Amino acid sequence: MKLPDLILKPNEERRVKRGHPWVFSNEVDVEKSPLTDFAPGDWVTLRDHAGNALATAYVNPSTLISARVVNREPDQPLTREQISARIRRALALRERLFDVPYYRMVFAESDDLPGLVVDRHGEVLVAQINTAGMESMRVDIVAALEQALHPLAMVLRNDVPARAMEGLEEYVETVIGELPDRVTIEENGVVFEIDPVNGQKTGWFYDQRENRARLKRYVKGARVLDAFSYTGGFGIQAAVEGAASVHCIDSSEAALILALRNAALNRCGDRMTVDQADAFYALRRLRSEKQRYDLIVLDPPAFARRKKDLRAALEAYARLNRLALQLLEDDGILFTASCSWHVDGQQFTGALRAAARGANKRVQIIERGHQAPDHPVHPALDETDYLKFTVARVADGL
Repeated sequence: MKLPDLILKPNEERRVKRGHPWVFSNEVDVEKSPLTDFAPGDWVTLRDHAGNALATAYVNPSTLISARVVNREPDQPLTREQISARIRRALALRERLFDVPYYRMVFAESDDLPGLVVDRHGEVLVAQINTAGMESMRVDIVAALEQALHPLAMVLRNDVPARAMEGLEEYVETVIGELPDRVTIEENGVVFEIDPVNGQKTGWFYDQRENRARLKRYVKGARVLDAFSYTGGFGIQAAVEGAASVHCIDSSEAALILALRNAALNRCGDRMTVDQADAFYALRRLRSEKQRYDLIVLDPPAFARRKKDLRAALEAYARLNRLALQLLEDDGILFTASCSWHVDGQQFTGALRAAARGANKRVQIIERGHQAPDHPVHPALDETDYLKFTVARVADGL
């Protein structure tokens, strides 16, 4: 199949040759290959300015990322057979990593399926299709997932803001089977009920699995505060591992109702309380009440969704961590995270350092974490290396 050409400006092929899977709109020679000639999702052969073929990609003329590479050969659009092969390869990695079928099964570009995310919750799959190119292959994606896993049910959670930027409508649809009344997952030996239709993202955040496992060595007998708790991923695992008490803060009433249900499911409801509130407000209130904790977890949403948000995000991380440090007992432990890929590790450490100065605390970093291995990093795409996680020991006085 001979595809139309998308031609780059002079010297703009270097990133693609190094393995980067994206082409930005300002890298395209629009005189030789006008972006307006293409419809969202069209297949193209990507060429350098001299006309040498670089790759096959799908295109969207209306977005900053104007093309995403799917094959390194020209004139090779993605087929159902290739989708199936890449899904099987992704599955093989997860089955090597985990004994139970609860994980992120497809992580977009990192699994050579740009624009597609799939989480496996046992017999239930939840997928997000975030680009026009992948939306055009929706039927093939569903068929390939059904063939690979034979799920009881599969939901498309296509209700994310990224779709609007791609010119796509938002919707949620069950495309295979019927969802059971309750969907449960297991993580680190703890059981959680999740909401794959109305919950955040795909219903669970598997990327923090390894960092939640770190709780075991710190929480026995501890008073724990879990801010931005969602449905209790950190807090309930802390209680199961022997925390004396756990207080969960989240702005979502639905999430906290599910957190209480999950606490009961794991027989630790008598040691858990919840607080529906903005986390910044709640931490200030707890400080005014002179509450103290032995371990605090901070797992906020991304504060820097765009590069221009970086300065404000760093200030927010410093402010948030300062509030937490002021609530910690001497020799307390802080678990603190950033999922903003625009914030790098050094900048996140700098925010923690600023927080310690502001709170008049001494901090020792004793562990660093990362996203779980079912979220593999594409070595040419920094955006896939996004989660920073720090465990710090805190002492009074500078």
